[in-house]
Amino acid sequence: MFSDPAVNISRLGLTDGMKVIDFGAGSGFYTLEAAKRVGRNGRVFAVDVQKDLLERIRSTGKSQGLNNIEVIWGNIEKIGGTKIRDGLVDRVIVSNVLFQVEKPDELALEVKRILKSGGKVLVIDWSDVSSLGPKTPFSSAKAQILFEKSGFKLDQSFGAGEHHYGLVFSRQ
Repeated sequence: MFSDPAVNISRLGLTDGMKVIDFGAGSGFYTLEAAKRVGRNGRVFAVDVQKDLLERIRSTGKSQGLNNIEVIWGNIEKIGGTKIRDGLVDRVIVSNVLFQVEKPDELALEVKRILKSGGKVLVIDWSDVSSLGPKTPFSSAKAQILFEKSGFKLDQSFGAGEHHYGLVFSRQ
């Protein structure tokens, strides 16, 4: 199976009322799934650089009765680029973006800045070279080094679909 957001996101332990941010939200699959799980008392922030994708997420969320989604036109590779205040969110989702970022260190530090102490980050990315994926994947080993040097501890590693790996880190 390809990568299933509902299965992968279950690794984050989302509960009612949590605040979650989806870095590089893209088509919004993770945003929408998170919004269902955190309920009306929770909040999901979808951050992307493409305004048309954000508008599509907003529209799809509304049509599904998910009024707890906020879209943010922002830069996940810049400290402060998400426009979220320090220590605000309980969980961060970084799905299929590491392979395409130019500043992975800045991304990891932005995750750390906005995540509460003890909060968790879910990293999903391409595990191998596939005709569907990038020419140069960002390996799970490289992702682990990136987040650990930024102050995170690896909680779990798992197969996140046929061509994807999954990692869950805790902010120390």
